[in-house]
Amino acid sequence: MTGFATPVDQGLFREVMGHYPTGVAVVTGRADDGELLALVVGTFGSVSLDPPLVSFMPMKTSRTFAKMRECTSLCVNIVGGEQEELVATVARRWENKFDGIDWFLSPSGDPVLAESVAWIDTRITDTVEAGDHWIVLCAVADMAVTNPVAPLIFFQGGYGSFVGTSLMARMEHRILSAIQDADCARPAVRDLANEIGCEVTLYTAVGHDEMATVLSASAPGIDPENGLAQRVPIVPPIGDSLVFDLPPEDQERWIAKARGVEESGRQLYRDRLDFVREHGFLLSFLPREGGAAYEEMRAATRRYESGRLTPAQERSIRECVVRSTVDYRLHDLDGAETYDLGSVVLPVRDRKGDYTLTLRLAQLPRRVSGTRVREWIARAKAVVGVLESGTDFDR
Repeated sequence: MTGFATPVDQGLFREVMGHYPTGVAVVTGRADDGELLALVVGTFGSVSLDPPLVSFMPMKTSRTFAKMRECTSLCVNIVGGEQEELVATVARRWENKFDGIDWFLSPSGDPVLAESVAWIDTRITDTVEAGDHWIVLCAVADMAVTNPVAPLIFFQGGYGSFVGTSLMARMEHRILSAIQDADCARPAVRDLANEIGCEVTLYTAVGHDEMATVLSASAPGIDPENGLAQRVPIVPPIGDSLVFDLPPEDQERWIAKARGVEESGRQLYRDRLDFVREHGFLLSFLPREGGAAYEEMRAATRRYESGRLTPAQERSIRECVVRSTVDYRLHDLDGAETYDLGSVVLPVRDRKGDYTLTLRLAQLPRRVSGTRVREWIARAKAVVGVLESGTDFDR
């Protein structure tokens, strides 16, 4: 067979294949030490009727599948269209994946997720190498439909269902990769939150319009529900720590999302891009009403996170973010002065060396000196170093 002379562009490959919808499944198992395992896959399918065989295709880098290969049996859960958040929860966690999730045992003794459309008990019969994935062939031992509703599907970079008015662009495959890369810094992020007494969140860009949480930690007494949602629209002032390293036309496209903002406000966004490019961090400050200034923005991001929005609703949410009363002006820190910070954000490079991640500190202690703020920034930059060293990008 004659090979193709020109390799296929990876971006084009993803775009074309993204126009073909695939089902979503959660493969579960039980390790020899009793640990419950779960792996989200978008590559599950039927292979043979006689004998009954199914398959799925995990990435070679999957540590969960490395454990599953040693399991005597696996259970494939076909999830429903309303279980997107459950899928996100399972994908986000590296341990205790079933905490807070309802499940029961299959005949083979593996977890079946409550409300899943169907379950299929299997055992691995063969594993075939295929590029950066494995093709895992499984013999079917038992199966049943338990909740005959529309399934969850993956289409054009987002999750959705056959029911409803639209498919939601959510949790693209890059989020799963970012979660895996960030896991090395989990202890450092947790220590940072506890030392300062705040909430620390790592976001990753999902396309040009949204960022999603891949890792978070909160100090004792800090309620994550008082922070931003796990999915946030990239609209000024949000996103400057991601946009600053993009081409000028992309930066202006981001600024243009701030509809109704006067030129002075747009110039402030440009100044912040210049500042983070030079200094590697950005600050926001609470106005006189304190933390209440975030209430409207927080509520807006919660509505955005729900996903099922009309275009008018999404525009309204973006307008709420833009008109926030939080002070985003640039200030020279005076070591002797005291400040009420709204947030500290720092850009983080991914494994390719691109700034697609943001470390955000929020719900910070009040009335702190400029000297203390500088100490926080230095500690946060150290955590950025841990994150970037863990992704092994080419320096």
